[in-house]
This record gives sequence, C-alpha cells and structure tokens, in this order.
Amino acid sequence: MHTIRLGTFSPSVLLAVATVTGALAAAGLDVAETPARTSAQQFTDLFDGRLDAVFTNPDNVLAYRCVPTNPLGRTGDVRILGAVDRGLGLALFTRGPDTVRGGTFGVDVPGSGFAFISYELLARAGLTRDVDYRVAALGATPRRARALIDGAIDGTILNAGNDLLAEDHGAQRVASVTTIGPYVGTVLAATGDGIDDHLRTLLDVVSTTARDIVAGRHDKITLDAVERRLGLTGATAARHLETLADPRQGLVPDARLTSADLATVIDLRNRHAPGPTTLTVADVMASGLVDDR
Repeated sequence: MHTIRLGTFSPSVLLAVATVTGALAAAGLDVAETPARTSAQQFTDLFDGRLDAVFTNPDNVLAYRCVPTNPLGRTGDVRILGAVDRGLGLALFTRGPDTVRGGTFGVDVPGSGFAFISYELLARAGLTRDVDYRVAALGATPRRARALIDGAIDGTILNAGNDLLAEDHGAQRVASVTTIGPYVGTVLAATGDGIDDHLRTLLDVVSTTARDIVAGRHDKITLDAVERRLGLTGATAARHLETLADPRQGLVPDARLTSADLATVIDLRNRHAPGPTTLTVADVMASGLVDDR
C-alpha cells in the first residue's frame, strides 16, 4: 500500500467515499489528509516535500508557478493534474443585508483565488475593496465559516458544506460563483518532480468515484460521509449531496480543466491582482501549468 500525503482545505467527502467503497485500496493507495491553515502554508509544505500533492484552488497553482509576487515570493514547478470540483456551492455569505459595507470581510489570503471571487462578487454589488469594506486574512474555509457564525467578520466566501453550516446559523447566501462564468474550485496538483504513477492513479480513482457519486451509485455511502466528515445532518446533508451531483457547481466526473475554466481564473487575477504583464490562457498553458503527461 502506497501512502499519499495530501493537503486539503476542507475534509474530502470524495476521498471518504473512495475509502469506504474500497476504490483506494484496490488501487493500492492510502491517502493521509493534512488540513491547510492557509494556501501559503499549503504550498510551502508542497515545495518543501512535506506533502506529495494538494487539493487546492487552481489560482493557487497559477500563482506559485507564474506569479513571482505570490505570498511566498517564490515560484516553482507546480502543475495541475486534473479538476476535482466546480466549487461545491461556492458563494458569498454575509451576516445580513448590507452588513459588509463598512465592515470586515474574511478571506484566506488577500491575493488568492477565492479572495478574487469575493472582490468580484462584491464589486458587482457596488462595493469596493479597502473603500467600502476591510479585508482580514483568516486562513482556510472552515475557519472563515466559524468566524462568520461567531460574528467576528461580516462576510466571507464559503463552500464544501461550510456554506450550508453557515446558512443553518443564519448567514445569508448573497451571490454564487456560477454568476461569474465556468469555474473549477478544486484541482489535484503536485510538483513536477513529485508527479508519478501513484498520483495519476489517485486522479483515476478520484474521477471514477466522482462519476459514481454524480450517477447516484453511492448515495447512502456519500450521505454518511457528508455527515461524518462535514458534520451536516438531515436535510442539510441531503442538500450537500445534491450539490455534489450538480453539473454547474459539483464534482467533475472527467477531471478535465477546460480553457474556459482556466480563462475565468486568469481573468479574475488580471482584474484583482494585475501584474506588470497581463496573463493569457495561451501563455499560462505554454508555461506547463497543466501536466499533460
């Protein structure tokens, strides 16, 4: 059995299902999940060899491969192996109507993919960063959900069951990432030196399990995993099961990251963290961001 050390932001229902069904064991794999505090910490661990791979936002891979001004101030040979999900309910949440104006908005780090989505959705609502609201770096999604529930912040962006948990505690879903364009929320990524047959096998298991979940083949197992891993129950757990199978915001059964998906990520970065040169899909693909081996 080969163990893969995988960094994740939220507990993975997908991996839990692959474990219970025996798909991982049949492939000779065991996955040890390591929760990320922030995207910068996650990529530090990946670069330094403490992680073999990560479930992360595609903008993070873009930043740590192509953008020298990223939070670590260094780039490296990090690559996307395949797409995992389309955001899993990724949306803007607030404590109430117009509470973000004059308030504090929580993000992972200010210059990352989920933050860019936040700025875009808030801009469409007429709110300008550092003018109409303050930004606070709080780290991974579960931490931000708790901060919103506890009233420590006035808004944030949530997904992967954290969105439903916040709603159950009175938070309001204001706008979804689906209004921006085609979007992939999570990809499987690793360093070039770290990509091997084990990681490609993991991608196969992940995509096969995603197809089974979307097709409704493992509803009972998946619902149990949602309750156990995310702490959701009853109707809330059932709603997340529906989200997993949603073609616009759920799992990606074929693991494909399309040029349109990548264009959304690049456009958001160009608008909300412009560099000395404008990033293009062609240039980013030519950089080797997506591993095609």
